[in-house]
Amino acid sequence: MIRDTPRTATTRPLRRDAERNRQRMIAAAREVFRERGFETTLDDVAAKAGLGVGTVYRRFPNKEHLVEAMFAERLDEIGELAQEALKRGDAWQAFTDFLWHAAESIAADRGLHDVMVSKAFGHERVAEARDRLVPLVQELVDRAQRSGCLRKDFEPQDMIVLFKMLGAAAQYTHPISDDLWKRYFALVLDSLRGRPEPPSRLPVKAPDIEILDNAMNHWCK
Repeated sequence: MIRDTPRTATTRPLRRDAERNRQRMIAAAREVFRERGFETTLDDVAAKAGLGVGTVYRRFPNKEHLVEAMFAERLDEIGELAQEALKRGDAWQAFTDFLWHAAESIAADRGLHDVMVSKAFGHERVAEARDRLVPLVQELVDRAQRSGCLRKDFEPQDMIVLFKMLGAAAQYTHPISDDLWKRYFALVLDSLRGRPEPPSRLPVKAPDIEILDNAMNHWCK
């Protein structure tokens, strides 16, 4: 009985240590994936977390398991944005609010962008979160089209391509400005209207050609 005491006493602290390490891994992964997307490796996460590579690999055998831990919850957050938007009485405002907030999240998080526009990452939880999002987007689109505000030939699956475009615009213009993607969001939004409206006032001015040249040079490296 005396020998059992040390083992029993050390069990809980070890579990707490393991959970603290897991939280460090997740926090580090969120930061690295936000900047680099799925170019990130588990070695990158270990370095960011200040942990040994073996520690990370024991908890997450591959990148897909880490993606599952991080992004199923983030996709559910996008679903919550859609649910909140559906509570609005104005169908066009509901549609544009969801599109804006989702695009804002994707522009700020390259990893979220990658998991939104590809089925190559994650497993059951990520797939289930995507599946829950589909009918919500369908309803937002249907309501906006019934109101006449959204063009009739827009399809819910077009949303994925829009997210890809806006995420790419955010990545491309990030060396210039964190906000420049909003200009292209406004241009895209005007193209989706089902009724003639005065063009939106673009929230950000176009980049100077010299600045744009620098961005182009950055992406050639």
